[in-house]
Amino acid sequence: MHRVIVIAFSTLDGFIQDPDGRGHTPNGGWAFRHGPEAVAGDKFSLGTLFDTGVMLLGRTTWELFAGIWPGRTDDFSSSMNRIPKLVASRTRTDFGAWQNSSRLNGDLLDAVARQKAERDVIVAGSASVVHALAAEDRVDEYRVLVFPSVVGGGTRLFASDAALTQVRLTSAEKRGAAAMLRYER
Repeated sequence: MHRVIVIAFSTLDGFIQDPDGRGHTPNGGWAFRHGPEAVAGDKFSLGTLFDTGVMLLGRTTWELFAGIWPGRTDDFSSSMNRIPKLVASRTRTDFGAWQNSSRLNGDLLDAVARQKAERDVIVAGSASVVHALAAEDRVDEYRVLVFPSVVGGGTRLFASDAALTQVRLTSAEKRGAAAMLRYER
């Protein structure tokens, strides 16, 4: 059975906005203040999912990633560049800036269901996509890298009007200054 897996950097108080500071928000860069080892490599233990799955990104996250990953050649970056990427966007039509990227066609929920029938779907960042999937109970697993930072505001991993959802903790591992928490339905 294939899964929809949400991966996210988060602050201790649940905010996911601007972990690297590129968004120029007042508290941006909170993840990178803990050193490069906290964010480098496969911190979400995706492993072979890069070879068998598909990544789903919102337009804003895709644009950010398209400015970061294509020029990198280490093993993790090569995996990020190789995986097929679907972009949920109503406005962007050109995805040539990052290889293996294309626009998600049609309804988000229908497209995710089609993809999930064939392979695992990894949702990275992309708060609006995560919120839409979570609202319809379409997320099978959350992998959240929680940093010891409190920022007090911004975009949260879970929407403020999110319905009660029960998940179970399947693992918790120290990753540098952060903790990688894995929850499944």
